[in-house]
Amino acid sequence: MPPEVPFDLPDDRLAGRVAVITGASRGLGAGLAARLVEHGIAVGLCARSVPVLPDGATGVVAAVDVAHAPAVDDFASRVVAELGPIDLWVNNAGVLDPIGPARTVDPDEAARALAVNVGGVLHGTAAFCRHRREVGPGGVLVNVSSGASRSIYEGWSVYGATKAAVDHLTEIVDAE
Repeated sequence: MPPEVPFDLPDDRLAGRVAVITGASRGLGAGLAARLVEHGIAVGLCARSVPVLPDGATGVVAAVDVAHAPAVDDFASRVVAELGPIDLWVNNAGVLDPIGPARTVDPDEAARALAVNVGGVLHGTAAFCRHRREVGPGGVLVNVSSGASRSIYEGWSVYGATKAAVDHLTEIVDAE
């Protein structure tokens, strides 16, 4: 069962809206999806494996590699075609591995983490921003980061660095 998402949402303002959540197959992404659906929001959910649509949901689900920009763009287009304009985009997909001292990190695992944790956020952000430019102002972009972006956790060098990059990317996109 997905974890509880501890916030209240005003139903009257959210019913009929559309949200996309990457990394929605478990954990925070799945919990957020379930909570949004409770409030009448249609959802586009993607992850490495096909996420389960919450009970009573109107939505689109797909396996999407967020490190592959065309796959993210295709998913966004499918959501718009099936559900309508996207009001909320949550870049939640991420990987924790590789874990271990920086001196022992496998370069291929590090490259994959960078591609998913930073590239995936960039691809989702770009897809959402292009979409909002077409449909008009509004919408909300959420890029999920971590305390590891600013705190020291031994063995989490790659993860912490990627989340710090997400923080900075988010600040720059906000300025743009």
